[in-house]
Amino acid sequence: METAGAPSSDGRNNNPGNADCSAVVVEGFRHHVDEMISKVVKLEQRLNEIEIFYSNMNKKQANISKGGSATKDKEKDKHVPSIKKQQQDASRREAAAAKRMQDLMRQFGTILRQITQHKWAWPFMQPVDVEGLGLDDYYEVIDKPMDFSTIKNQMEAKDGTGYKNVREICADVRLVFKNAMKYNDERSDVHVMAKTLLAKFEEKWLLLLPKVTEEEKRREEEEVEAQIAMQLAQEAAHAKMLYEVDMHLEELREMVAKRCRKMSTEEKRKLGVALCKLSTEDISKALEIVAQSNPCFQATAEEVDLDIDAQSDSTLWRLNFFAKEALENQNKNSGSIGDGNENHNTNKRRKDICDALARTSKKKAKKAKE
Repeated sequence: METAGAPSSDGRNNNPGNADCSAVVVEGFRHHVDEMISKVVKLEQRLNEIEIFYSNMNKKQANISKGGSATKDKEKDKHVPSIKKQQQDASRREAAAAKRMQDLMRQFGTILRQITQHKWAWPFMQPVDVEGLGLDDYYEVIDKPMDFSTIKNQMEAKDGTGYKNVREICADVRLVFKNAMKYNDERSDVHVMAKTLLAKFEEKWLLLLPKVTEEEKRREEEEVEAQIAMQLAQEAAHAKMLYEVDMHLEELREMVAKRCRKMSTEEKRKLGVALCKLSTEDISKALEIVAQSNPCFQATAEEVDLDIDAQSDSTLWRLNFFAKEALENQNKNSGSIGDGNENHNTNKRRKDICDALARTSKKKAKKAKE
């Protein structure tokens, strides 16, 4: 296919050497623009995900928050903190939660002291002396031995190996008594003592349980809100990236447009002929190029109204480069034969483009005569 020469930066194309140099420059710009457009398309898809996220986030907040519509509106309009700020907030939240849990553990310690000071608590204060008492089958019956001295050491541990929450301590206290009840006959003194102390412990635990439950619920809500806030910050960062890339793309488009000379009437005619020779797939790609600089242009519509003269210089040269490459590839692959239906669709789409170009030419010719 015969195509026009590459555009020059000063509007002239008299010297073949300059034309070749300009062709290289504009080709470089074309590749940059194509790469940026590809990135923008991907980021625009991400933007759709961001919009969906905002919608889902509002629904989640409605389920979590009980503050009514006024609270939800405030949350919706609230400034979105950065990811770093979210991480700092998470650290502060964890520290505050750990402090509250330590307070609950101190309250639990009061219960534990009351139990261990009971006159029947002495058999459970130290680990069972399995060898001294000749309890050869103890480890066959008891999977995890437990006693109050072990619990105390765990509560006072400073190396990070201690209890993380009150329920862990509660479970071990129960284990102390349940082990004794499991190994010893229910009529034995140790069994009766363990059963009695377990009942007393459960009574005292029920008094603390509402506070424990409240704290657990608060932690769960904070974690959900923190996850939402972090995701929001990440999505906001993606949105900012999209905006910056879009601005960069616009700068490149303007730069390319300034470096592109005006396409002559003959060059536009040859471009129209080249477009009519494209395959269905390449025609769709060509229409997408037009749509990228013309948001109102419907590239996927059944009928298109393509006005070559209405396109910007940068769009025309992009179409020109694309058509040239596409036709060269078609010529290389001309030996391959597609099915009849594909040929029919190709011819139909090609006819639609040619008809659109022809209609535009007739309109312009008619206006010129008037």
